Formats: sequence, structure tokens, C-alpha cells
Amino acid sequence: MAEEIELDFTEDLQLSEVMRLRVQSLQQKGQKRQDGERLLLPHEAVYRLDFNDQELTFSHWNVSLKGQGRLSVTGISQLWTPDLTNLMTRQLLEPTGQFWRSAGDPEDAPIKCLEADIQEFGERIAELAKVRKVMYFLFAFKDGAEKDNITCSLVFKKSAEA
Repeated sequence: MAEEIELDFTEDLQLSEVMRLRVQSLQQKGQKRQDGERLLLPHEAVYRLDFNDQELTFSHWNVSLKGQGRLSVTGISQLWTPDLTNLMTRQLLEPTGQFWRSAGDPEDAPIKCLEADIQEFGERIAELAKVRKVMYFLFAFKDGAEKDNITCSLVFKKSAEA
């Protein structure tokens, strides 16, 4: 019998700040970003998932959004070492997770999403968890979404150990 575990995405405040300082530094020096570099936009933040168990099978996403807005979740590949290198666009994974609630949608209505994409994305995260202890993500808050009004987690099935 498989046990379910839920992993919450947590904001990495320090890493978000380092990326914001990179943008600020480039602006102050009048420099351009490195070719292929992905800079953090004002409506984005870095989040992380920590994997204590690495034998996971993706089950489903748990996302809640109060009010209207859109949340985009983009995974970052294992090639990124945030303390050593800048984030490059080639390190961003596809597909992304897209979740939204339109103006006029009832609060109790299910959040909208691109189901095939979030299923594929969740399965990809489970595969990467087999070789990683932590994974980073860019969360983009758009169309009125605010991070204080969003919760996001992944549910996995954990293989029962004999």
C-alpha cells in the first residue's frame, strides 16, 4: 500500500533577494544581462521543494487561490547552482504549471489549470526527485494574484518499504 506525502513549496527569501540584487546591480552599472541569462522579474519569486524521500510517484497538485489571478510555476533544472552561477533560460523546464481564477469565478469553484501540462510537470518533478534533495522553481504572480493569497503543494505516493 502506498503512503501519500504532501510537500509544500516554500519561498526561498534569500535566493530571491540574491536574484533581485543581480538585477539591481546590472541597472546601477548600466550593464545588460549575460546572453541567455534569466533575470528575476518584479512579480516573481524563487520557491523550493525539499525531498526527504526520493522514491516518489506523482499524484496531484494542491493549489488554492483567493480571488482572481494567475500563478505560473516554472521548474529549474539540476544544472543550476544558485550560489555559483546565474540562472540561464536553458535551465528552465517545460511544461510549466499554469493555475488561474478568472474575475467572476465563484471562490468555491475549482481553480483552472492546464491539466495535461501539470500532470506531465508533476511526473517530471518526481523523476528529478530521485537524484535531487532540493529543487528550485520560479513562481510568477500575475493578473492580480498575490503570494499571500496562494498555497501550492504537490502530493506524491511513497512506495511502502518492506
